[in-house]
Amino acid sequence: MLRKIYFKELKDCFRDSRTLLLTVLLPIIMMTGMTFFYEKLISSDEGKTYMLAVDQSFGTEEESLFSGFENIEFVKSANPEEALNEGEALAALELSSNFIESINKGEEASVTIIGNSFSQNSSNLMNLVNTALTAYEKSVTSERLEKLGTETSVIQPFAINQKEMSAEDPNINLIAMLIPLILSIAIGVGAGPAASDLFAGEKERKTMEALLMTPVNRAKLLFAKWLTIATVGAITGIITLIVVALEIGLLTENLKKAVTFGDNAGIIIGLAIFISIIYAMFNASILMITSIIGKTVKESQSYSTPVMMLAIIPTMVISGIGINELGFEHFAIPIMNLFSILKELVFGIVNIEHILITIASNVICMIVLFIIGRILFMKDKWVMN
Repeated sequence: MLRKIYFKELKDCFRDSRTLLLTVLLPIIMMTGMTFFYEKLISSDEGKTYMLAVDQSFGTEEESLFSGFENIEFVKSANPEEALNEGEALAALELSSNFIESINKGEEASVTIIGNSFSQNSSNLMNLVNTALTAYEKSVTSERLEKLGTETSVIQPFAINQKEMSAEDPNINLIAMLIPLILSIAIGVGAGPAASDLFAGEKERKTMEALLMTPVNRAKLLFAKWLTIATVGAITGIITLIVVALEIGLLTENLKKAVTFGDNAGIIIGLAIFISIIYAMFNASILMITSIIGKTVKESQSYSTPVMMLAIIPTMVISGIGINELGFEHFAIPIMNLFSILKELVFGIVNIEHILITIASNVICMIVLFIIGRILFMKDKWVMN
């Protein structure tokens, strides 16, 4: 009986074209867009040209300071700042009069860089200009010290060398944030319509009463509906995960270079799918309760939306934490542990202890939520509209 109810509910979920669109196609389209957005975000600026507004007196000597930056083009204007405001350039550079001549004579000179730090392109250009002028400043300082017979070590007593602890591609941290976010949203968006329809939808259509009059145990009916929500969420999550993996592997360049699982590729992919299924079951328990409480589909969706939005919080927390900084609490808190464990897996780390903590915490919370849902479903107050 349980199997028949389960397959019947599952067929109903995938029979409706609108539900199928929301359950499978919409998450895939959303995640595909996010994948290409992140690929573009981390792509190099090679071939990109930045327009820099300068004064009309800006000559070849001044241009030679930027000889190593071929992607900077100069826009000469009587008022560089005004040219920037009118959108003719991304940043403006104002040099004091006779800038090069003043530097050669040892006289005071000044530089003003004007730009918009809220614009990525403008910020990039300002950094390039600052780098070029800093290099010129160091060369002038070295020449002056050499003329005075002084070693450069006088103003630079020690050298600072920075060594990165991880030899991984820096873009892998972005993937470690992207994959869990994609997965959590896909599972929530995929299972949401099914959950709303299976309980709140039945009440709204006045079919719940007829369903409860059949000689079917309420507990079995509840379990079959919960299992249907979990299945739909898991299928959506796995399909989305596969599609995103294929897109990264076949259609991206920078994201593909960042992922290197080595010999653990099969284990990591298998664990990622298993964790996705566990999370889908946990998510189904929450959505089941919101649907039981809701009297209509619209009301149920209003209750479930904040639950889906919870996935944004771990993104902000985990993204700034290193792999070696992850502690027990990161794997013990549901939703956050999805981001934590997948971050480790993306970095190629398989920590059995952390995996068991993640699974145990999700299963415990899932059981508690399921018991709460069962208590509500056993009362006519919550299942009758």
